[in-house]
Amino acid sequence: MALRLPPLATLRIFEAAARLQSFKLAASEIGLTPSAVSHGIDTLEKWLEVRLFDRAGRTVTLTEIGRQYLPYVAEGLSMIGVGTERVASGPHRKRVSVSVAPTFAMEWLVPRLARFNALHPDIAVLIDTSHRQALFPLDGVDLAIRMGKGPWPNTNSQLLMRESLVPVASPAYLAGLGGASGLDWAKAKFIHVSSVENDWSSWFSGVGLEAPDGASHLHFDTVHLALDAAAEGLGIAIGRLPLLDKHLHSGRLVRASDRVLPIETGYWLAAPPGDETRREIRAFQRWVLSEISGETRRSQAAE
Repeated sequence: MALRLPPLATLRIFEAAARLQSFKLAASEIGLTPSAVSHGIDTLEKWLEVRLFDRAGRTVTLTEIGRQYLPYVAEGLSMIGVGTERVASGPHRKRVSVSVAPTFAMEWLVPRLARFNALHPDIAVLIDTSHRQALFPLDGVDLAIRMGKGPWPNTNSQLLMRESLVPVASPAYLAGLGGASGLDWAKAKFIHVSSVENDWSSWFSGVGLEAPDGASHLHFDTVHLALDAAAEGLGIAIGRLPLLDKHLHSGRLVRASDRVLPIETGYWLAAPPGDETRREIRAFQRWVLSEISGETRRSQAAE
């Protein structure tokens, strides 16, 4: 059954006028005259047989029906716009927008991004590290790298890496906790990340150790700050492999225990459902998966 749709031009006019609460501002944004905007709204109201705006002189306000209608129109136009961006070609389209978990961006993606730029100098990469979950296709994001158990519904999700918990500290701090039979956990200050408060209890329980009573604690809101605090000798942080690798290789941090606890969460590369048509997005997907595959092979060869 064919959808019954009003003229697309009138919907664009309505969305702008409703969002800006002004026919004059909408006209300036769209590139029309105020009278053309008014005429477009009249046409849409007659087509719908409802009143969308109350007019009082030069002031316009949405009616209750207009307020109900606006989200549907705005979302529909957004999807058309995003879809057009995804399928259109041309030199100005050679970019890929990636929503990335902040820790993954800092610890893994950014240090390797120069290699992608060397392979594809014509493709611009836009990185968004906000914590919000990307909604395909409404957010205008091409790909997302997210931490969790995954996979996510209504996406093409590929697992990049699983995580493992391990305590880490600066070499000097760790040396100060030595006891007759090894590390004295009762002397340690435990560094926590507020978003993953259960990491310490999960690690102690998972490796068969008992958390010390009366221990002191230090709390941060990001993984990056927690690792920095551990590197500065403020305590022991619970880190997540493999994103700790660069800190361990540099010697900035060392493992406080050889007991590593694999966990269910990991990092996933998520894309909208369906076959990807844009070359630059496919190129970025292939590059990320190739980097992960190469590091996995090197890690296995070193074991």
